[in-house]
Amino acid sequence: MICRWEITSCCKGPRMTKRMGYGDWRWQALWWHHFFLLWSTTDGQTRYSIPEELERGSVVGNLAKDLGLGLSEIFDRKLRVASEADEQYFSVDAGKGELVVNDRIDREALCGQSASCVLPLQVVIENPLQLNRIEVEIRDVNDNAPRFLKSDHIIEIAESTVVGVRFPLESAEDPDVGSNGLKTYTLSKDDCFILKVKEIENGRKLPELVLNKSLDREKKAIHNLFLTAMDGGNPVKSGTSKITITVLDINDNVPLFEHNVYKVAVQENSANGSFLITTKATDIDEGPNGEIEYSLGIHTPPSVLSLFHIDAVTGDIYLKKQLDHEDQTSYRIDISAKDKGFPKMEAHCSVQVDVLDVNDNPPEILLTSKPTSVPEDSRSGTVVALLKVRDLDSGDNSKVTLQLPRGSPFILKPSFSNNYALVTSGTLDRESFLEYNIEITATDSGSPPLSSKKIIPVSITDVNDNPPVFSQPSYNVYLKENGVPGSILYSVSASDLDFGENAKISYSILDSKVQDVSVSSYVYINSDNGSIYSMHSFDYEKLKVFQIQVQAKDQGSPSLSSNTTVHVFILDQNDNAPAVIYPSSAALGSLSHQRMPRSAKAGHLVTKMTAVDADSGHNAWISYKVAEATDASLFTVNLYTGEVRTKRAVSEQDDSSQRLLIEIKDDGEPVQSSTVTVSILLEDGLHEPILDLRQKVSEPSKKTGRITLYLILSLASVSVLSVVTFLILAVKCMRSSRSSGSCCMTQGDYDGYKNPNRNLQIQLNTDGPIKYVEVLGGDMLSQSQSFRSCMSPMSEYSDFTMIKPSSTTDFKEVISVLDASLPDSTWTFESQQVSR
Repeated sequence: MICRWEITSCCKGPRMTKRMGYGDWRWQALWWHHFFLLWSTTDGQTRYSIPEELERGSVVGNLAKDLGLGLSEIFDRKLRVASEADEQYFSVDAGKGELVVNDRIDREALCGQSASCVLPLQVVIENPLQLNRIEVEIRDVNDNAPRFLKSDHIIEIAESTVVGVRFPLESAEDPDVGSNGLKTYTLSKDDCFILKVKEIENGRKLPELVLNKSLDREKKAIHNLFLTAMDGGNPVKSGTSKITITVLDINDNVPLFEHNVYKVAVQENSANGSFLITTKATDIDEGPNGEIEYSLGIHTPPSVLSLFHIDAVTGDIYLKKQLDHEDQTSYRIDISAKDKGFPKMEAHCSVQVDVLDVNDNPPEILLTSKPTSVPEDSRSGTVVALLKVRDLDSGDNSKVTLQLPRGSPFILKPSFSNNYALVTSGTLDRESFLEYNIEITATDSGSPPLSSKKIIPVSITDVNDNPPVFSQPSYNVYLKENGVPGSILYSVSASDLDFGENAKISYSILDSKVQDVSVSSYVYINSDNGSIYSMHSFDYEKLKVFQIQVQAKDQGSPSLSSNTTVHVFILDQNDNAPAVIYPSSAALGSLSHQRMPRSAKAGHLVTKMTAVDADSGHNAWISYKVAEATDASLFTVNLYTGEVRTKRAVSEQDDSSQRLLIEIKDDGEPVQSSTVTVSILLEDGLHEPILDLRQKVSEPSKKTGRITLYLILSLASVSVLSVVTFLILAVKCMRSSRSSGSCCMTQGDYDGYKNPNRNLQIQLNTDGPIKYVEVLGGDMLSQSQSFRSCMSPMSEYSDFTMIKPSSTTDFKEVISVLDASLPDSTWTFESQQVSR
């Protein structure tokens, strides 16, 4: 809706009236038609009307009320007024929401002789950005009196001049317009002259002096007249010019122009000195009275004199200075033609010069509001900045199109009167582009087209849309056992592509169990730098491997996080001495007693020392040697198997009681060792009870035979079932191998092998004289099992013993089993319990 506000009185303060109708119904219908048309195009444009020359601080209108804003919104939404003029004539009273005069307004300086003087203003409101257009009409007041360029004007008139001849007089200029402009002329009373006022096509009034009665130079040679120009203001203002008329004799014919008005069109970029048009006048007199001299009219303004020149002889008009269509579109030049008679006779005509526009002004891009920062998660259509474009040329030369670079996530949305909004059109990512320098190209429709560019910087603010990322998906840490509590295990690091608080990372350990104990009891982490520290020392024999789930979380809102796994492998140290498990008496810490016959030959097996080491690898390699002996030449112990044998046959001279001190050492660094004392009693006829025992054992009872039969049948049944199962698996393997290329492995088995939590390890160690294979299996978070097979190349027997794992310190149950074995059986044992 368009509202027109008028301040009708400067003395009593502003009074606002709204004009919204006409008397006649036909005019009302036409008005409503234009009303709805303007409603759809101007979107609530407000218009005020004030007189010029108002004092500074005068109220134009209540802008906040007319825009539907509260007083608080003026501050909150940063309401401000922007003018297209170079000077800001208006401002907003933030306390009252009123539009007030900021500086003296001179309508004549702003709009010249234009009938309408309107100052367009843009009202910018932020949060959200909104642009409103208002107009302030500057009404004229009668502050200028009519004024003549010259206060004295001399006219020479021959006495033979016939009655009715007109003499153009100087026009007065009044900068005011409308009713305050020049209204009429009056002439002081004279019997020979009267005043006529002629109105030309543009409404301009030209005073003419008309000879009303024949002159008689002998009666009166000089006539003094006063021409007064009055405006229509209230009160009336006027200006006066003195006219001195000298009555001359003879030369009774005046020159005559071929046309009263000449018209010519010239382009504004015409070069200096360009020919425009020729004016031609004739005089029927002869001699000097018929010779014509051309000149520009005596009332020609200095601005026109600086632009045009006329040849005094030919009447050709030339351009002295380049024209500018944007300054003035048309000029009217008064041409005078005088003869050389006495008195001189003069004729007048006008030349209208229309300046044609040339595309010599590139378009301008003006920012109505400063660009704002945009969050990277802004929706499409978010307003970034408001701008307008203008071109000082006219016609097609002023039609401007705007263009953005290809691929830019922004578009220009037109609003009204060459105003545009720069809005987002795609996804923004601060991590890809911190700032956009949007280059807008404005091109007009002239020939050739002119263009200009403006770069608008738009910064993208960060949103927490990137989680922290660890430098590795998982970490492997190898830690020696028996370390110092509080020592650093490892440092994990993560990075975040976001900025500021969104990129600040804190580290923490997720709760999990290690041997049914929270992992936080074992380690803790520095939340700032990701350094992981041990809470106490670790024992390889109790814990070989465990996992730590580390989480990195940023400080954004909402916060984002990511996890990684730190696998900690405990490395064995040689901190356990070999432990004797056979003979059982030696294992329990007492003296081992052995008997052997005196008839024993060289190489006779007396007993066998069996020891285990809770360590692993080289630290668990065990060797045996005789440290002390009653007779060193009689007995020897195998370095690797611990078998105690005779080096020679027993003689009658050997003592019946022999004592051996056997040292058992591991291969670690430093070396750990233990000793066993063996007491051997040499006896005669020791083999006979053994033979009787074997004979008794070889006499099976009926009950034992029945059990043996059952065992044989069971073994045969299991064997047949195993063979059948093997054949079925072999056939299935052959069929599946044709399609998948893998044999004897199902998808479930394959998944089991792929599963990193299975943690199956096979270690083959061929260093040294003892060859062994160590198999570690089980889930990472469950109890693992360790089996070791030891084959000694020095042994005379082929031994392979596997025992289900148990605690290495619990030997009583193991010893009770070993007591049932024969002394000459050879075996090795290692038991480990690995837990997480």
